[in-house]
Amino acid sequence: MTRKLTIDGTCFRDASGRHVLLRGVNLGGDCKVPVAPNGHTHLPTDFSDHRTASFVGRPFPLAEADSHLERLAHWGFNCLRLLTTWEAVEHAGPGLHDQDYLDYLRAICIAAGRHGFFIFIDFHQDVWSRMTGGDGAPGWTFEAAGLDLTRFHEADAAHVMQHRYDHRLGGRQPAYPQMSWATNYRMPAAAIMWTLFFAGDTFAPHARVGDHSVEAFLQSHYLGAMRAVAERLADLDHVIGFDTLNEPGTGYIGHQLEAPLSRMGGPVWSALDGLAVASGLTRTLPVVPFGTRAATGVQVVNPAQVPIWLPGRSDPFREAGAWDIGPDGAAQALQPDYFAVHLGRRVDAEEDHMAPFFRAVATTVRAVRDDWLIFAEVDPFAASRGGRFPKDCPERTVNASHWYDLACLVTKTFDGERSVNILTGRAREGRQAIEDGYVEELGRIKAIGDALPGGAPTLIGEFGIPFDMNGAEAYGRWANGERTADVWARQTLALDLMYNALDRLLLNSTQWNYTASNRNDPMIGDGWNQEDLSIWSADQKTDPADPADPDSGGRAVAGFCRPFVRAAQGSILHQRFDSTTGRFIAEIAVDARVDRPTEIFVPVSDPGAVDIQTTGEAIAWAAPRILAIRASRPGNLVIHLQIKPTSTSTEECRTD
Repeated sequence: MTRKLTIDGTCFRDASGRHVLLRGVNLGGDCKVPVAPNGHTHLPTDFSDHRTASFVGRPFPLAEADSHLERLAHWGFNCLRLLTTWEAVEHAGPGLHDQDYLDYLRAICIAAGRHGFFIFIDFHQDVWSRMTGGDGAPGWTFEAAGLDLTRFHEADAAHVMQHRYDHRLGGRQPAYPQMSWATNYRMPAAAIMWTLFFAGDTFAPHARVGDHSVEAFLQSHYLGAMRAVAERLADLDHVIGFDTLNEPGTGYIGHQLEAPLSRMGGPVWSALDGLAVASGLTRTLPVVPFGTRAATGVQVVNPAQVPIWLPGRSDPFREAGAWDIGPDGAAQALQPDYFAVHLGRRVDAEEDHMAPFFRAVATTVRAVRDDWLIFAEVDPFAASRGGRFPKDCPERTVNASHWYDLACLVTKTFDGERSVNILTGRAREGRQAIEDGYVEELGRIKAIGDALPGGAPTLIGEFGIPFDMNGAEAYGRWANGERTADVWARQTLALDLMYNALDRLLLNSTQWNYTASNRNDPMIGDGWNQEDLSIWSADQKTDPADPADPDSGGRAVAGFCRPFVRAAQGSILHQRFDSTTGRFIAEIAVDARVDRPTEIFVPVSDPGAVDIQTTGEAIAWAAPRILAIRASRPGNLVIHLQIKPTSTSTEECRTD
């Protein structure tokens, strides 16, 4: 049976015409780093082995696939945002695709299909590459652009955990503050690469790689890696499409040379600062504490005056006349609006550079299979502020923007009674106010998809919470022998409020994340930059010898394992779950032409633990935890479920 999805305005529909709500996870957080050599970011490396890395085994060994996928299906998820990276496919060199990895990725997708999942492929990146403090692009891309990746740390051109962190000491360390990796978006190495990737033809017209412009070279190889994956998966109907590129940066595009790129926290860089440092100059930058806008100090960067351009290569933006080094040895902006104005017109990063990239992605994957959907992303901060997609997006585009409670994510704290929006400084008091705030923020993101011609579904591609929040309190309680759901009470509450907001807006989503290698160790977490947002950890297994318990290893399960309408015999009008009472309400506008029933995930294994009241005529359990209700006539189908608190399974999946 085919399980492909189509787009109908702002919703997904299956082959029978049912409104499908996708609720899933990102699989998995450690797909950002290689298996061999172990790429977990707390381990030191000089990245000299980047061409021989292997990602076979991310997100987990094939032998373990069914146990992990069965658990995710048991929790009600029906969709996977499956991570891969450009580096995983093409690490060995331009055009050299890792065939063993492509075979492995296909095998993972086939296994996921056996468990009933829809999949879309996410070519993941953060701040360009592992060598610039993130993940994504192969190391040889720096060589193509003329950059020496061995000098980034010494020149203060990138903030890289592998260089700054001492794994022998463990824990949190001042040399690598939590959530500090994001500053790399505005540091020279990553910012230069993003500018060349999206706008090299515009701002570095003479930069060449053989017979190609640097922009054409980089994008053609990225798209070539994407096509290689597409060709491996073309016959799998449950693979529904491709993400364009996770959280893309735009480098210096659209910025004045001497204006701050961001004041979100940390050293405040300008494009001129970055280009000067890349050419071996020392700069003094103001430092803004996170959550404020005023500088409280300064930081001297690149005091050793180390250039990061390879011998015989130089800054193509300087060659183009954007800036130069004056007689006094200081950087001078010769064209202050070089990246902001081109040919007399203000540069628009989305329309001028993201739109053609989206179209290139669509053309590439649809040349392999023309019914694939495009899951599009723009700069995540722009989306949160109510930005927009390019006007000329490919047809059948999905708004796959991301959303986080930034205060919770960055500070790793949450008390459930007060939340502050870091972007606006607005505080909300009380749980209902926090939930309402989430609805407001997510609503702005939904509006981006709604505004596309004909509308587009919104799938929140990432959201989630740190499980090491509040000083990793839960770690300690678990280590001391506590095994009640209360260990994860704060995390459960945070997720409950987030899913309430998703329900109110009827949004699709893939939570960040499920990491099979996760550990209860603030040094390790998801294996990447001390992040720990995985809903499962081997350290949480209550009985490692008992593989029959699918909840074993789960974290805050009650926060995400909750009822929802998976597929509606018509269109979903409303759904709401009260985790304190176990009561679920949904309303469906029935389309009598649809010949398959409404399906609701119900997080209990015993059907007797659910009282059902509905205007539907036919009620049956289609599968464990899947309730099917059919209406025979048009109108509104109303469903009331009461999950009885006496059920053990219900206790596992409700918020106290």
